[in-house]
Amino acid sequence: MSIQPFPEWPALVAGYNRINAYGQANGMILSVPAPGQAEYRMVIQPEHLSSPGVAHGGVLAGLMDAVLGAAALTLAFTTGELVSTVEFKINFLHPVRLGDELRATAQVDHAGKSLVVCSGTIYRQAAGKPGETAVAQGLGTFNRYPAGKRLGELGSMLP
Repeated sequence: MSIQPFPEWPALVAGYNRINAYGQANGMILSVPAPGQAEYRMVIQPEHLSSPGVAHGGVLAGLMDAVLGAAALTLAFTTGELVSTVEFKINFLHPVRLGDELRATAQVDHAGKSLVVCSGTIYRQAAGKPGETAVAQGLGTFNRYPAGKRLGELGSMLP
C-alpha cells in the first residue's frame, strides 16, 4: 500500500503529540516512520504497575490501541478523515517491568472504503539489558469518518 505524505505531515504529527492528552498522561511519543506506519515510545513508570514491579496489561492494551489507531490515522489524515476503534485484540507474550522502555510499531494492512485494518507489535528494551523482546502483538479494525471541525487547528493542515 502506498500512501503519499503531504508537506504539512511533520507539523501534523507534532500537533497530534501536543493535543493527545492520553499519550501525554502516559509519556507516549508518536512518530511516523512512513505513511501507513506509526511508532510510539514510552517508559514504564510506577503508576503503570499492577503488581510489584510488573506493568498492568491495560497499559500495554492502551499503547497497542494507540499505535494501531495512529497507523490508521496516517491513512485517514490524507483524505481529511479521522478513525475510531471498532475492535482490537492483543496477545501478551512477556511481562513488562518498571523502567522498561517500550517501542510499539504498527502498519496499515488493509484500507477499505469505511474500515482500516492494522497490525502491530510492542517491543521491550529491558533496563540494563541489550536487545529488544516482543512483548505483545495486536490487530485492530478502525472506522473511517469525516473529520469535519473536530481537529481544530490541525484541520487546516489536512489536504
